Amino acid sequence: MKTKTFQYESKLRSAGFNRIAGVDEAGRGALAGPLVVAAVILDVEHPITGLNDSKLLTKKQRDQLRVKIYENALAVSIVEISEIEIDEIGIGQADVRGMRRALARLANQPDFVISDGFAVDGLDCPSLAMKKGDQLCASVAAASIIAKTYRDDLMVELDRNYPQYGLATHKGYGTSQHLKALREYGNSEIHRRTFIWDKSSRLEVG
Repeated sequence: MKTKTFQYESKLRSAGFNRIAGVDEAGRGALAGPLVVAAVILDVEHPITGLNDSKLLTKKQRDQLRVKIYENALAVSIVEISEIEIDEIGIGQADVRGMRRALARLANQPDFVISDGFAVDGLDCPSLAMKKGDQLCASVAAASIIAKTYRDDLMVELDRNYPQYGLATHKGYGTSQHLKALREYGNSEIHRRTFIWDKSSRLEVG
């Protein structure tokens, strides 16, 4: 596994920026559960080895790295964008809104922001939208790990209330198991009603 370096953070620090935040989300394509957005300001004096896009790591690796991030980061924040809010404003706006909120909740406010893919407007500091940022930038990779581990744990908790959907297994994404349960039981209050569940048959539930 290739470890993310702090090359972007180091270059920005050389340019005079000291609190560089990475921000990323988890659950964008899910049919159930909230969108979770995390923001992280890493300490370049205490680099964390093993950082990478959360989707490219095993659960064990993500859980171990989450502990290291909380132990070494200068600031970490997490926000949830509910299913209701996603349905009201759309997933694109929900993503940007979540990033703004996560950044605003950091205990130490950043002087530069790197986001994964999406530009975040309306910030009080310069920012950079980096394509595949979670695979290239340590701070964004850290944010992706925090967002995914938090959301995965949340979906396991929700599975206890909605066991018929198998949320602990697929985390709310549109697997065949999930689509079958939607056909059988219909949607619940944690499902995103504006999403089309089965793109092949254009099946909508609810």
